[in-house]
Amino acid sequence: MAVSISKVLRASARFQPIRCASTLPNTAEINESKPAYGLCFDLSPEQREFQELARKFAREEIAPVAAHHDRTGEYPWEVIKKAHALGLMNGHIPQEFGGLGLSVLDGCLIGEELAWGCTGIATALEANGLGQMPVLIAGNTEQKKKYLGRMIDEPLMCAYCVTEPGAGSDVAGIKTRAEKKGDHYVLNGQKMWITNGGMANWYFVLARTNPDPKAPANQAFTGFIVERDTPGLTPGRKEMNMGQRASDTRGITFEDVVVPKENVLIGEGAGFKIAMGAFDKTRPPVAAGAVGLAQRALDEATKYATERKTFGTEIYKHQAVAFILADMAIGIETSRLAWMKSAYEIDQGRRNTYYASIAKALAADVANKCATDAVQVFGGNGFNSDYPVEKLMRDAKIYQIYEGTAQIQRVIISREHLQMYKQSH
Repeated sequence: MAVSISKVLRASARFQPIRCASTLPNTAEINESKPAYGLCFDLSPEQREFQELARKFAREEIAPVAAHHDRTGEYPWEVIKKAHALGLMNGHIPQEFGGLGLSVLDGCLIGEELAWGCTGIATALEANGLGQMPVLIAGNTEQKKKYLGRMIDEPLMCAYCVTEPGAGSDVAGIKTRAEKKGDHYVLNGQKMWITNGGMANWYFVLARTNPDPKAPANQAFTGFIVERDTPGLTPGRKEMNMGQRASDTRGITFEDVVVPKENVLIGEGAGFKIAMGAFDKTRPPVAAGAVGLAQRALDEATKYATERKTFGTEIYKHQAVAFILADMAIGIETSRLAWMKSAYEIDQGRRNTYYASIAKALAADVANKCATDAVQVFGGNGFNSDYPVEKLMRDAKIYQIYEGTAQIQRVIISREHLQMYKQSH
């Protein structure tokens, strides 16, 4: 269909993440021997190729089958296989483990375009990034070779297994336990709302290893890599959700699941920090996905507004409709800048918790507003499933819930803001 991302990289002098993701000016006069400083919103030639490849894939492979997967809930294996072959997933895996070593910003550029086609399918793809991130940031060399390497060899999925029936935003309330017995651990408990839950080849699982209920979260929990075929691990039924129905969401039950000690990430007590640290790198792509949905809503609303006529003229000529489109554009452009800033910060090796939460919260709210506004522009047709925007409205809601609710993001933002204020006064 198109040249793969690996071929794009091999054709360039880069084959590693660029230093400045904001990034290099589109000019022949740049001095390659000096780092780029100052603001620049141009993409590098390679990034433009990534973006165009993902855009073409979204329009030719994802969008045409989105309604089918929304209607049936069927997992999009055929799309996933094609995306894997083109390098449109797992791009963040380092080159030393067989991956492309793309930056977070590179991945966000790709993710926004894929989400334009269908956020349910895009979430199935992006959940691999979330599941792999604890291994990427905390795994040892052997763990990375074993569990990341296999993701490059074939289109396999993994899952981030933290949320429980009684512990969503309150991660410290997790009840799943892991007891050390000799050279292995035994896991018992139940997880819920696990994306890729029934399709994962392996899971990152957060479990309590300190039985003391008063133990602080940063000492009480341990992160494990758990193979799907381990006896006692049982995925539940696929949940039929309001939106993003192509994504496989299930509960997972652990009954005396034996995990070897070599599958522990870092060591006992390090799990909570690992699980939360992953979000600094995964929230920017989630924000980018929300922007992709919002852009699709604006595109659909604009197209409809130029075709539909009332009172003898196209409805976009009515100020009431034109202002709706303008407000959608404002939200999309500012949300895109927010995810770019959050991705840029982490790519520069700086802590981006503050910016990642701002990007995620803003983009999620904008996606919901844009989807709702698109339905309004369509009028009665927007409320009908024969038109695309009612699906966008259903798909958008989860962005205010998963990977940290809109309220949790505001808790984080306010906490980070106060810390910065105290440090500067």
